[in-house]
Amino acid sequence: MSGARTHISFHLPPWRVLVVSLLAVASVSCSKWGADAGGASKLALKPCRLEGLATQAQCGTYEVFENRAERTGRKIPLRVVVVPALAAQPAPDPLVLLAGGPGQAASRTQVLLAVERIRRKRDIVLVDQRGTGDSNPLNCKTDSPDAKLSARLEEGGAAEELRKCREGWDADVRQYTTPIAMEDLDEVRAALGYEKLNLWGVSYGTRAALVYMRQYPERVRTAILDGVAPMGLYLPLYAPRDAQQALDLLLENCAADASCAKAYPDLRSRTEALLTSLESAPARVQVAHPRTGVPEEVVLSRRAFLVQLFAQLYSPEMSSLVPLMLDRATQGDWAPFVALSVGLSESMGRTVSHGLYFAVVCAEDAPFYDEAAVARESRGTWFGSAMGRDVLSVCADWPRATLPQGYREPVVSSVPTLLLSGELDPVTPPAWAEEAKRTLSNSLHVVVPGVGHNTLGADCARTLMSDLLTRGSVEGLTSTCGDNLTRPPFFTSFAGPVP
Repeated sequence: MSGARTHISFHLPPWRVLVVSLLAVASVSCSKWGADAGGASKLALKPCRLEGLATQAQCGTYEVFENRAERTGRKIPLRVVVVPALAAQPAPDPLVLLAGGPGQAASRTQVLLAVERIRRKRDIVLVDQRGTGDSNPLNCKTDSPDAKLSARLEEGGAAEELRKCREGWDADVRQYTTPIAMEDLDEVRAALGYEKLNLWGVSYGTRAALVYMRQYPERVRTAILDGVAPMGLYLPLYAPRDAQQALDLLLENCAADASCAKAYPDLRSRTEALLTSLESAPARVQVAHPRTGVPEEVVLSRRAFLVQLFAQLYSPEMSSLVPLMLDRATQGDWAPFVALSVGLSESMGRTVSHGLYFAVVCAEDAPFYDEAAVARESRGTWFGSAMGRDVLSVCADWPRATLPQGYREPVVSSVPTLLLSGELDPVTPPAWAEEAKRTLSNSLHVVVPGVGHNTLGADCARTLMSDLLTRGSVEGLTSTCGDNLTRPPFFTSFAGPVP
């Protein structure tokens, strides 16, 4: 959750691929999906492969009306993927991933190996939300493949590009809101023949999960909300404040770490001096393109620098490089910073639908704040008001969608819910989960130390998820996410942390 082109992604360690033959299981299990009382198939699934998954999945397409209220006119395809349980007799209620962004496609998140324990007994269901992935995507490439490094790193100016993209979409963007997408999900649930679901929302996906819990409470067995975005969090209004908190913590941790403090003395004051310098005049430096090696002149404004720094705070593994890059940048060596920034930018461009991001945010967030609120919430931060102002600019002429009455009220639910927060999260820090917990009467909130935006990298979090689904309750659920988990060590050179 962020500005126009910086979005949520999943930063996971390289887990070992577990190769298991699923052919026999798949042949038994696939017959149950989409069969009505007369035995006719409602949703045909065929064997397929997902990137990052060694075993076979079942994929299909389910069509829904774009305008669900009128139930006439254009239909759009939804990509549906079922990763079958390994058990011969799986549990009847699957785990359904609701991906982040807004704009990520569930089928392209590559997080399935993180829930291998859950998959032993339960199907995993992935539905690309309308407007993402292969579900009538609202894609908009704001960068040319041949764009210079400066253009790739600079933010802003997206409003005109998005207007052009919007004119080319075969879509009514007013129909791409979260409540409508959750109606899609429930129709897919019925077509697959599941009575109840276990919801697994990550980042913006936690908002989607909360909305589904409100609209279809009788259909939810349990919910896992990782990186919680309650209904009181407006995108990206609070991002500067929350990111500044994460950055301050990073700098404090570096100063308290003997190796980091020795390698990068006075890092905060030197970074502040760099920001002052960039405010006066952008940096103009020669940098080898990280992919081609061809030297380019890069112009880095204060704004571009901070946008990229914001993205680098999502994962503690990545942010462990931040002190090293800040130190080099303050000495005029921008190559490390540019290389990491370009890699992140290209990754986001491949995995996020920018159109869906704005279809959601312009309907569900921007109408609830103004430029005065943006200025107020960013006051005193390094990151400033640019993200919020950019969103307001894009949304100014975006077709206005209709939301259900009381949509932004807190979601009240008694569904057994596990709330997971990363201690170092720059966009959905633990305070937001505490806000959601106030109206979730049957919930448990666990803060995972040393972790950033989403907690899947921590084994204790994956264990909690598995235990919740086994029990179907938060009662008796205990966390092992204790003080033994800490921020990954800071890089003190390109060779890595000091042993």
